[in-house]
Amino acid sequence: MKKYSLFVFILILSLKLSAQPAEETLPPNYIRSIQLFGNSQGNNGNPILRMGERLTLKFDDIIGDEADYYYTIEHYNYDWTPNQLAKSEYLTGFDDIRIFNYLNSYNTLQPFSHYELRIPNEDTGGFKLSGNYMIKIFNGEKELVFSRKFMVYENIARVRVNLRRSRDLEFIDKKQVVNFTIESQDLILKNPDNTVNVLIAQNHNLKTAITNIKPQYNIGNELVYRYDSETAFWGGNEYIQFDNKELRAPTGDISSVALNELYHHYLFPDRTRANEPYTYNPDINGQFVIRSLPAENPSIEAEYVWVHFKLQNYSELNGGEVHIYGAFNNFILDESTHIKYNKNSDLYEGARLFKQGFYNYKYVLKRPDGMIDEGFFTGNFDETENSYQVLVYYRSPGARYDRLIGVGTANSTTITN
Repeated sequence: MKKYSLFVFILILSLKLSAQPAEETLPPNYIRSIQLFGNSQGNNGNPILRMGERLTLKFDDIIGDEADYYYTIEHYNYDWTPNQLAKSEYLTGFDDIRIFNYLNSYNTLQPFSHYELRIPNEDTGGFKLSGNYMIKIFNGEKELVFSRKFMVYENIARVRVNLRRSRDLEFIDKKQVVNFTIESQDLILKNPDNTVNVLIAQNHNLKTAITNIKPQYNIGNELVYRYDSETAFWGGNEYIQFDNKELRAPTGDISSVALNELYHHYLFPDRTRANEPYTYNPDINGQFVIRSLPAENPSIEAEYVWVHFKLQNYSELNGGEVHIYGAFNNFILDESTHIKYNKNSDLYEGARLFKQGFYNYKYVLKRPDGMIDEGFFTGNFDETENSYQVLVYYRSPGARYDRLIGVGTANSTTITN
């Protein structure tokens, strides 16, 4: 009896552990410039692909020793918990295949090996099902090196998205509220509280996405979501940028250039904008583009450069840390993004290795509890241009996985009261 009880306990514990939401594995320091995107390179990070669209992964290994890397692909539920699908149910062909498409850098001070993977390919035919996926990259010893999430959708539901200012007067000029409706087949409207789930993302950033929002009511064939605080995002401010496609010359972003073992680009000092009026500055919502002049193939000819950041700030941090933030590392804060106070210059300073290109970034505060305050240095404004994505998941009664049946998009340039 004791053995039976112990077996049941272990079984229940294993089921609980297996039901934990999957998290992305962060790459080691020698893996750089990860790009994951669909047919369009507009979003590097966690792309949303339409069924049948190609997935492309690019990354660099700056050790440059032509190491072997393998990939696997897994399917997940809406909440990123594992499901019980067999690989053959969601994937055509095979995975756990070596990435054969790689080239070594050409004429660069920093040697690196550049890897590219495209799906479908001759081994992996494509995705049979919509939903949440994760691609995992392993080394030759079958150790997990890094992983990235992506989503595949089938265009069944029609999602209309409308952006409003907050109805709360305290936040009317600081927050942007996402309202939307979902129009779909009658089947999907049956018991939507249990069968329909949504995810709302700002600027393709899953780290700040809003989930677990239920429809308020339905009108005919439409599910209606007209919340206020529940679907509100801080407006933030426009990203700032640097462009170091020209390696040897200062620009409007770069104050000076130095050459040691690698090139060093020193940016002009930035300042805290939280207490300044909003000023429109066109950006690409935190994204980046690899490019180099006059390279014919920037993927292998672009240099790696130490970019030096400086922030002028006089606000009390109360134990928090200053970090640079953007899609260049999928909105992750780590030691490479941490910039520290220099009492000699009275500035917060730091340097990070970047591949040549055009980059959006902003400064954020990491509080002692680990929370990220994106508006601490930049401020929050309802006028800020942000893009929004609403993802609609559906699980029919008795089904074993969540389908992603529709995606709606909107931009805050159309925001209304």
